[in-house]
Amino acid sequence: MTDQRINLQHTPAPAGVTAAAVTFTSDGVPLRGTLFRPANAAGPLPSVIVTGAWTTVKEQMVGTYARELGARGLVALAFDFTGWGESGGEPRYVEDPTVKTADIHAAADYMAGRDDVEAGRLSGLGVCASSGYMADAVANDDAFSALALVAPWLHDPRMAEGIYGGPEAAAGLIAASEAAESSQEPKILVAASTDDDTAPMYQAPYYTEEDRGLIAEYDNKFSLLTWKPWLTYDAQASAERLAKPVLMVGSSGMALPAGAEAYERRMRAPLEKIWFGDDVSQFDFYDRADIVSTAADAVASFLNEQAP
Repeated sequence: MTDQRINLQHTPAPAGVTAAAVTFTSDGVPLRGTLFRPANAAGPLPSVIVTGAWTTVKEQMVGTYARELGARGLVALAFDFTGWGESGGEPRYVEDPTVKTADIHAAADYMAGRDDVEAGRLSGLGVCASSGYMADAVANDDAFSALALVAPWLHDPRMAEGIYGGPEAAAGLIAASEAAESSQEPKILVAASTDDDTAPMYQAPYYTEEDRGLIAEYDNKFSLLTWKPWLTYDAQASAERLAKPVLMVGSSGMALPAGAEAYERRMRAPLEKIWFGDDVSQFDFYDRADIVSTAADAVASFLNEQAP
């Protein structure tokens, strides 16, 4: 295994890619993004909206993949969801699948209005938790022509109960979320920590390492309001509605391979897969250079092949 890592803060930008700050709105909320595109490219190009793992911001794995896809010929948008990073919106730090899916639709509207984006060639790339949001958006939005998923996390409520300690523990978290709804003060936890065991990502790699995901731009906060929408979310629900071509890149060593397998069994859309073994972890997909490069190559090739 290589130790070489890649991210926007610690890796020189590849030659031939430009990055521009952009703003668009979702339900009246200003969302901040970064648009990557090949330098000196002429005319409208195929495009992709990239979204990342829960609690993350556009400078983490989201921006890494968007930049890599820009280097491979696409116009690629990374953005902060409502209530996260540089974007506006309240309440903050809530992982709400409904709000985030609506933001993806707003991003699609924004991309459709750009002169440098080729009509009918917009795709979605979801990494980790946002895979469910992106799959739902692609299934329901005619603006999208194809879907790619990297290290997808696709739980339904039954899976979530098992992941978070069983039915009783999950019910307790939902009760805490409901109590936070009636609180006058926001109930905010540290999202990732090496020494605070109340953090939802206690001692999690990537998020707790300053040379990886623990960067200045990362909010590293988690609202207790998250638990109810997150634990009751069904990321599997879009599988049977999805009719557009799909690429899935994952591994048997990622966080939730059972979710990807269940989604695949339910879907009817054309599917291509790139699959690694047990030695490739969830976090390797975020910044391990050889894995990111292989995944970005596969996604770019797949998306560029999709004709309108």
